[in-house]
Amino acid sequence: MTATHPARPYAAGRLPRVPFPVVDEVDRHCAQDAEPSTIHIEVHLPGRLDEDRLRAAFTASLARFPRALMRERPRGPLARRYEWELTGAPDREPVTFLPSAPGALDRARAASLAVAPPLTLSPPLRVEVVEEPDREGCVLVFTVHHTALDGPACLRLAATAAEIYSGRSLPPPSAPARPAASPLPRHSGPSALTRPARVAAGAPGTVPGNGQLLAELPVPRRESGAPYTVNDQLMVATALTVADWNRRQGATERPLRITMPVDDRTRGPEMPIGNGTRLVEVGFDAAEVAADRDIAGLLRLTAERTRALKGQPRPQLGRSTSLLTTPLLPVAVRAAYTRGLRVVAGPWTSTTLLSNVGRIPYPLDFGDAGSSQALWISAPARMPRGLTFTTASTNGRLHLALRWSRTLLGDEDGEALLALFTRHLAATSSEVP
Repeated sequence: MTATHPARPYAAGRLPRVPFPVVDEVDRHCAQDAEPSTIHIEVHLPGRLDEDRLRAAFTASLARFPRALMRERPRGPLARRYEWELTGAPDREPVTFLPSAPGALDRARAASLAVAPPLTLSPPLRVEVVEEPDREGCVLVFTVHHTALDGPACLRLAATAAEIYSGRSLPPPSAPARPAASPLPRHSGPSALTRPARVAAGAPGTVPGNGQLLAELPVPRRESGAPYTVNDQLMVATALTVADWNRRQGATERPLRITMPVDDRTRGPEMPIGNGTRLVEVGFDAAEVAADRDIAGLLRLTAERTRALKGQPRPQLGRSTSLLTTPLLPVAVRAAYTRGLRVVAGPWTSTTLLSNVGRIPYPLDFGDAGSSQALWISAPARMPRGLTFTTASTNGRLHLALRWSRTLLGDEDGEALLALFTRHLAATSSEVP
C-alpha cells in the first residue's frame, strides 16, 4: 500500500480507514485458495534469538509503521471499495517460535506457500522462528499476504525490528538510483498486442499450490565499464531459460514478455509500507532468444530496454488497470468482472516474472544472534504465468528462489529449470561486450 490514499482520521470511535490501492484491489479480486498470494522470505542467522526480545522488537517495529497494522474492513454488498482498517496494535501475536525438530524448516517453507495470513487480522503477515537440532543458528521465515504488502516493505519491517533488538541504529540507506527518462530503443521488442509465449507445461503432479527451489549462486561477473547491470544479466538468463525450456518441450517459438517490478521508494524509516512497486514488461523477439543467440548483443539490447523502462513514469499496473478499479460500480461487481477479464486475457499475460530485489540494503543485525548470512524472497507463481524468478544478494552471493504452479510444472521440472538458469547466468558472466 502506498501513500496514495491518506488514512481517514478517527471519527465517532471508528478506526482509521484506507481504501485499497489499485494493486491491493486487483490482488484481492483474484484471490484463490488453491494458489494463495503469499510472499515467502527467509532470513538465516548464525545465532539463536531470545523469544521475548524478538516479540517486543517486532511489536515496536510495527508501531513505527502504522500502515502495516491493517486488516480488511467488513463491507456491505453494495460497497464500492475494499478498505483497510488501521488497528494501532496487532490483533494477534505475529511472531511464533516453532518447536525444534528435524525437518522444521521444510515444513515452515511448505506452510508459507500453502497458507496465507488472514486479511481479517492485523498484521497480514506472520514470522516463524525455526531451529533444528542439527542446524546451527536459526531461520526467520516470513509469510506475507501479497494483497497487503510486498517483499521490500516486509524487509523494512524486519530491518527495524533488528535495529530495536540489537539496540544499534544504522544510517538510512539511500533510495535506489534510477536513470533519467529516455525513449525506448528503436527496436524495443515485440508489440504489446502480440500474444507472448507461455511457459510450456511439464509433468505436473496432482497436488495444487506452488512448488519452490532455493539456490545460492555466485553473483555474475561484469567487465569493467560494461553497459549492462546484474539485473540485465538476470533478465537475459531468465529469457534464455524459458526459451530453452519451451524448445525442449516442443512448444512453438513465440516472443517472450517478462514482467519486472521497479521500486523507486526510499529504504529509510520513512519508506511507504504496502505494495509500492510498479510493473513493467521487457520483451524479447523469438529470434533474440534462439538457440544461436548472441549473448553479448542481447545483454546490450536488454540494458537499453530496461534502462528506458525504469526511467519512464507509469501507473503501478498500467493505465487500463487503474480504470478497471475506478469505484463506479459495487466492488463485488468489479471483482467478478476482473476475474472474468483475467481468464480472457490469460493468453496475453506476460510469460514469467523476474523480481530482482538486488543487494539487501540492511545488515539485518540481530545483536548477539548475528547478522543475516543468507536471505531468500519468493514471489507468488499463480497461473496463468505459473513461474517466477526472485533474486536477492547478500554477502556477495546471489540467492535465487524459483517458484512454480504445480498445475503447470512438477518438482523434476523445477530442478531442470534451475539447472538451465544456472547455466545461462554463468554464460552472461563470460561474455565481453
